[in-house]
Amino acid sequence: MVLYQPSNGYCYNSDTHFLYSFIVQNLYKFKNISGDVLDIGSGSGILGLLVSREYEKLSLNQCEIQNSFQQLSQINARCNKIDTNMYKGSFLDLEFDKQFDMCVSNPPFYHTNVIKSENENLKIARYNDSLPLKQFIKKVSEVLKNSGKFFFCYDVKQLNEIMFFLNEYKLNIESLQFVHPKKSKNATLVLVYARKNSKSLLNILPPLVVFDEEDFTTEVKEIYKKSSTHSIKVEI
Repeated sequence: MVLYQPSNGYCYNSDTHFLYSFIVQNLYKFKNISGDVLDIGSGSGILGLLVSREYEKLSLNQCEIQNSFQQLSQINARCNKIDTNMYKGSFLDLEFDKQFDMCVSNPPFYHTNVIKSENENLKIARYNDSLPLKQFIKKVSEVLKNSGKFFFCYDVKQLNEIMFFLNEYKLNIESLQFVHPKKSKNATLVLVYARKNSKSLLNILPPLVVFDEEDFTTEVKEIYKKSSTHSIKVEI
């Protein structure tokens, strides 16, 4: 999958590949994946495009606040021959014309009190000022159909808040996976699968370890191989 990315702005990272793999693992038990999927904060479009490539019966919808990334998402969709419907604007402010069977997102999750980049493009993509966790989860619950699926990744340090807000807005966590930089290091990222009005018990997948000494682990290499993405930097 060829993906154009900004040479001077936010680029997708390994988090998105890990989230894609997590989605595939959790959807394995379902025989017929179809309906509308919404990629919230699509950026260059990578997550929604990977999911749509994997499940051809899904109809891709993207939501993006930044003009430059709206263009890149649509360009990358055309380059990879995937149809998409772009909602332009802030996810929190948009009025959607339908509800969705699935929402996926690699949202901005860095806390507002950390030192921020002066690059406005990077600020919006990384920090949760424009998409606070509570409002993000509340809006997802509103736009999801009953029993709709919600996949996202977030800073593991905020797991307590994640669980509290998901429960508040009737999104039941069905699966979690923790991502560790190394086997000896604490987890830094959590991958979350929740379902609207579900009663299922929680399943915690084995941890994903990124590095074995100085090289990627076999599992991470397999994720990159399955994703098979190629990035091309462009001026926007």
